[in-house]
Amino acid sequence: MPALPTGDPAPSNGRLPRAVLDRARGVPFGIYVHVPFCQARCGYCDFNTYTATELGPGVSRLGYTDTVLRELRLAGDVLTDGDALGDRLPPVSTVFFGGGTPTLLPAEHLGAILDEIGERFGLTDDVEVTTEANPETVTPAYLERLRAAGFTRISLGMQSAVPVVLAVLDRRHRAGRPEEAVAEARAAGFEHINLDLIYGAPHETDADWQASLAAAVAARPDHVSAYALVVEEGTALARQVAQGIVPAPDDDVLADRYVMADEALRAAGYDWYEISNWARGDDARCRHNDLYWTGSNWWGLGPGAHSHVGGVRWWNVKHPVRYSALIDAGQSPAAGRETLDDESQLLERVMLGVRRREGLSVLSLPERSRAVVPQLASWGLVDRFGMDGGRIVLTQRGRLMADAVVKELLVA
Repeated sequence: MPALPTGDPAPSNGRLPRAVLDRARGVPFGIYVHVPFCQARCGYCDFNTYTATELGPGVSRLGYTDTVLRELRLAGDVLTDGDALGDRLPPVSTVFFGGGTPTLLPAEHLGAILDEIGERFGLTDDVEVTTEANPETVTPAYLERLRAAGFTRISLGMQSAVPVVLAVLDRRHRAGRPEEAVAEARAAGFEHINLDLIYGAPHETDADWQASLAAAVAARPDHVSAYALVVEEGTALARQVAQGIVPAPDDDVLADRYVMADEALRAAGYDWYEISNWARGDDARCRHNDLYWTGSNWWGLGPGAHSHVGGVRWWNVKHPVRYSALIDAGQSPAAGRETLDDESQLLERVMLGVRRREGLSVLSLPERSRAVVPQLASWGLVDRFGMDGGRIVLTQRGRLMADAVVKELLVA
């Protein structure tokens, strides 16, 4: 698992300076809830998740909800700072349960957290409430209980439709189960459904990837995410690559697979709105992710969760046992925090802005960066209309080279 940033010490009570709360006023606000439990660890995964064996004594799934609720109450105290909440933050517009596998918890537990968020902060009338789910962890009855609890969106980890690729990725569901889960979620009344795909797995062929794309489209979710496989340090996959057991992903193959995905999804009526995300219309976009990409505010609950309010970012301790111990002691679980300076804010604005279909305002860039835009357009990486003071929007080729575009804009 990746190490947490260093940052500065966070106060034990989690308090934020009043000036930070003032800057947060009126800015869209969301909640992220991290559920760090998995039935088994996938070989490519470096997320902050734990199986029962890895977790050890001191934390249980059934007691986890109460711990999260106590952090949520801490969040309410910090963000109100003695004032009426309405004077500080707008109601919560998005809630996202991620992991790990949130659907290993009873649906009623997830609903209890959502209810407390509503009580503490209020929810907008059109609040988006998402949970991630592994297809093998949900049933029609479970999905109906989630929907009744107020969940509006579900993101199912499909990854592949091909059994041999699922085996390489250590996925536990059988081929075909994600498509069934999409139909079950739709029958339960979910308004929005996403399927997550991964391309570039060892031994995956072009035909395998085409089959996965075809299966995803045939299931008719209104949103598809497709991510290149990344070999993360410390994972089982990284060890297998280092030992020569499986080949490392090939950059040219990954680029070809991305183009295949973009073309197949576009032909099926999905438009890209972020480099790795396609939706059937604006209503199908993940609004919670847009909140991250546009630098809005959110509080992250749970071990290892990150938060951002008014230009201050902080992150919780990673291990659930340590997280629970701090909450039990009445302390903030934050491991550290930092105030984003102008350079950091520019970096994030460029990195995230160019990934979105709306692009990045040319006028929001320093003059030295604006001067690079014509060159990027001549290389076919951005649309030419950005040269005249509009917005930098990546072409398909530019999406394949997004990191290089960011580098050009920032080192200019």
